[in-house]
Amino acid sequence: MRPSETTTGRGGARPRPGRPGRPSDGVAGRLPWVLVVPAVAGMVFLVLPPAGLLIRAPWPTLLERLGEPQVLEALRLSLVTATIATLVCLLLGVPLAWLLARVSFPGRRLVRALITVPLVLPPVVGGVALLLVLGRRGLVGQWLEQAFGFSLPFSTAGVVVAEAFVAMPFLVISVEGALRAADLRFEEAAATLGASRWTVFRRVTLPLVAPGIMAGAVLCWARALGEFGATITFAGNFPGRTQTMPLAVYLALETEPEAAIVLSLVLLAVSVVILAGLRDRWVTGP
Repeated sequence: MRPSETTTGRGGARPRPGRPGRPSDGVAGRLPWVLVVPAVAGMVFLVLPPAGLLIRAPWPTLLERLGEPQVLEALRLSLVTATIATLVCLLLGVPLAWLLARVSFPGRRLVRALITVPLVLPPVVGGVALLLVLGRRGLVGQWLEQAFGFSLPFSTAGVVVAEAFVAMPFLVISVEGALRAADLRFEEAAATLGASRWTVFRRVTLPLVAPGIMAGAVLCWARALGEFGATITFAGNFPGRTQTMPLAVYLALETEPEAAIVLSLVLLAVSVVILAGLRDRWVTGP
């Protein structure tokens, strides 16, 4: 046994304890096949579909297809709407996460549960709900049209609303978790020095939870970029106005499968980059 792998004590050299949560080579070598076989099958099940995209991609004409007007238009619209939706989520979601993490009020658990509903709600159902509230005959939508002549459904603004609706919970959960993990002593020290609640939030709290806000914003942006169900239900599928990349993939799959593969590769690349960048948020160690 190497010296680095032992510790000395009264009883002489003894094996150095392994890192918590990391199996040793001996334990790994005793894993039963009854676990290994389904684990490998699960890995293949998850990896094979993305690999199929890479295998069937039209690599010789990839750049040419990426330069087609309809592809560029869908990409531009997706980037613009996802970015605006993320800004909306930051504007509304960060204060909401602070409220849930720092303020005790009746029904806080119920509010938190309602906020996370879009995470498990089928996106099409979310689109229907948006129509019932913000549509031309909706609870709020009819008032908007009568008072301002403004209609959200089947517009670019409707795309932003649909994407923000399904993406905001990712931001709220991430920021609330960062707020709960932050050391309150810094905020209390600033308050004792005479700083107002707004100054403490702006100068102390936000810098403390900045990594959590950034991680939540990136997840929010990626979710908005890939939104399909609520968008097509609430905003429709109009090229140049509401046709984002997921909608363009759906349409191209019926007429030009190779274009659908190209668009899917773009979304796959974005997803891989996002997950690789945020890996340390969930996985510790090399």
